[in-house]
Amino acid sequence: MRSDPRTTRRAALSLAAGLALGTALPAMAQDAPKLKIGVIGAGNIGGTIGGLWAKAGHKVMFSSRHPEALKPLVESLGPNASAGTPEEAIRFGDAVFVAVPYKAYPDLAREYGAALKGKVAIEAGNATKARDGELYDEVQANGIGITSQKYLPGARVVRAFSAINYKIFAKNAAGREGGRMAVPIAGDDKAALALAEGLVRDAGFEPVLVGGLNDAGKFAMGSPGFGHDLTAPELRRTLGLTQ
Repeated sequence: MRSDPRTTRRAALSLAAGLALGTALPAMAQDAPKLKIGVIGAGNIGGTIGGLWAKAGHKVMFSSRHPEALKPLVESLGPNASAGTPEEAIRFGDAVFVAVPYKAYPDLAREYGAALKGKVAIEAGNATKARDGELYDEVQANGIGITSQKYLPGARVVRAFSAINYKIFAKNAAGREGGRMAVPIAGDDKAALALAEGLVRDAGFEPVLVGGLNDAGKFAMGSPGFGHDLTAPELRRTLGLTQ
């Protein structure tokens, strides 16, 4: 999981500028519990969703092998944001947001699998043939939810924030005409799902529970459920969900 500090810094600068220009999130309930969240991968999706959580009042530690490169992003988000190494972010978080390219999952398992055991791991990776090769073939054979659980053994995995481009999340976080944008989620751990549903709402969206990890393929990249900017009722109809 090596990262180029120059690339990390460019991503952080871009995200900082975008988030600084964004509309404020809807007001949060004063008694809503605030969490500590570790973000593994501070690129487009990690920086965007992590930034929304920080603005909603959660404590968020973004991570990189070169945490100093995350200074612009952290400074743009204020006192709820901090930077650290992946190890530090995992220790820090009540939950961990995994937002690295799917090809990095085997390395993630080798380097941080033990630390992730028992953690709620909300993960947003997508597999592509051109980039991920045999790992993509594994996803096609076994399903993305089951494959993610294999590479995050012992973690309480929830698939979320994986079904649409990060730019759409940034655009719609403060609300959209017709109602909040829906975010499909899937997982096997009920408590982890409940936590993830709350974090989806805190980011400014409406969660739609699709099912267990076996059902995550219904909104995987390339599926009919991928790429939709819809309200929750609209997404449920699109996915054929009865409730």
